Amino acid sequence: MTSGAQIVTRISRRFDALRESGELGIVAYITAGDPTLAATHKFVLALADAGADVIELGIPFSDPLADGPTIQRASERALKAHTTLAQVIELVGEIRASSEVPIVLFGYYNPVLQMGLEKFAATAASAGADGVLITDLTPEESDEYRHVLTAHNLDTIFLGAPTSTDERLAKIAKVSSGFLYLISRTGVTGAKDALPDDLPALLRRARRVTQLPIAVGFGISLPGHVSVLGGLADAAVVGSALVSEIESATAANPTLANIDAASAALAARVRSLKEAARHGLSRREVAP
Repeated sequence: MTSGAQIVTRISRRFDALRESGELGIVAYITAGDPTLAATHKFVLALADAGADVIELGIPFSDPLADGPTIQRASERALKAHTTLAQVIELVGEIRASSEVPIVLFGYYNPVLQMGLEKFAATAASAGADGVLITDLTPEESDEYRHVLTAHNLDTIFLGAPTSTDERLAKIAKVSSGFLYLISRTGVTGAKDALPDDLPALLRRARRVTQLPIAVGFGISLPGHVSVLGGLADAAVVGSALVSEIESATAANPTLANIDAASAALAARVRSLKEAARHGLSRREVAP
């Protein structure tokens, strides 16, 4: 088996704890700055308090090609609120004042290049970020990026897909650290009713080429999805379903009361998913 060079971050420590307990982790994605950065701060703390194991903070971008309509609209709202990459990194530092939840900065490479790779890595690490996932950066183009981020003790997380060959999955795993993000289906992000039938086979292929924790995303939204993933993956990534909760509560009128309502809805969603993860654990323990 092969895997990327391992560094010790809050991410690796959290996955070690999950492995010890045999529990499926929940990775929660929200877009930073939707509807405001102050609201995002509240949302992150609510998600962490409800049991989210890792937070992915989306960096708003004008052309989010990998994202479906729900997250596209969130990026538009965040950009309309004038959210910048520098502000998102500052927000991480503010969150660190009251929470040690692992945080991944999730986005596209253009804003990082605009800031400058060294400055981005240094400020992100100083603020308390743990890892970075750049959706449009390929392993072949990532040498300098990985060198700089690793030097600042930041995990470099890459995406594997159902279309990836075994050789390609091995290459992706080799340059990854923290965890391997496995896309459950082709296409863009978005909540779905059912998981793909071929997902277990994809997970088995990924297991053969890495010892990294594997998180499955794209289409994960329901407790039933989490129950199915228990015993197959190490974590479920939930994004569009959470962003939808924020949109429903705040898009028309982002008042303090509506932001509080969104926080409560996010917490309730994560608690239900964590309960499903624990239920799946108990079922596996009694299975013959």
